[in-house]
Amino acid sequence: MSEERWEKLTYWPLIIASVLFIVAYSWQVISVPTGMAETVTRFVMFATWAFFAVDYVVRLTIARERRRWFFRHLFDLAVVLIPAMRPLRLLKALTVIAALQRTAGAALRSRIAIYGAGAALTLIWMAALAVLEAERPAPDSNIHTFSDAFWWAFVTITTVGYGDFYPVTSWGRTVAVLLMTGGIAVVSIVTATVSSWVLEKAVGDDDDQEPATRGQVRQVARQITDVAARLGEAPPERRDGPSLGS
Repeated sequence: MSEERWEKLTYWPLIIASVLFIVAYSWQVISVPTGMAETVTRFVMFATWAFFAVDYVVRLTIARERRRWFFRHLFDLAVVLIPAMRPLRLLKALTVIAALQRTAGAALRSRIAIYGAGAALTLIWMAALAVLEAERPAPDSNIHTFSDAFWWAFVTITTVGYGDFYPVTSWGRTVAVLLMTGGIAVVSIVTATVSSWVLEKAVGDDDDQEPATRGQVRQVARQITDVAARLGEAPPERRDGPSLGS
């Protein structure tokens, strides 16, 4: 079993596990279930954690250079250790689509914008749940309902920051830092994609106004070299043209 094959086999199961964790975690924080409902919720959350833990251990085991792999996958370790970060596994879909943009060009820009918006909503939702869970028991807290937490997460990720709601606990402030950091990255991707689309529409079909990429320049240089080589191999009468005596 290679690392590439394992990631291919577990890609969608991990995405489904992330969605299940979002549902269970949301139910636990918002509704505060008891009895059988609480047992089912905790079982789903534990099962998703076990799935992510097994995935991490297997990938670390089959990695060719384990030390290098460990330092390059610190985010995956954080997903296992910090439950609130588990749904951020969904952001990997955004990475895959962004990589495809290099080969497909403008055809996937709309998909990138959709994935970026989905990533932003995921960050807002999970940050609201995490900060509500941390702040609700605190005596000096001003965030007591999910609506307050969702409003705080929304104004924080958009860098508006009215200041009407704010975390007072250490974990709540940690969530705020993670939200601001991740929010800047996601919003930047969406903004860049939309700007690229607007620029393309403004330029239209006028190819003379489009900047050439390095790949295009290298391709033209290779074509010029091939043409020069062919001219060098041509017979003298074809290369120099007809003689004056003819």
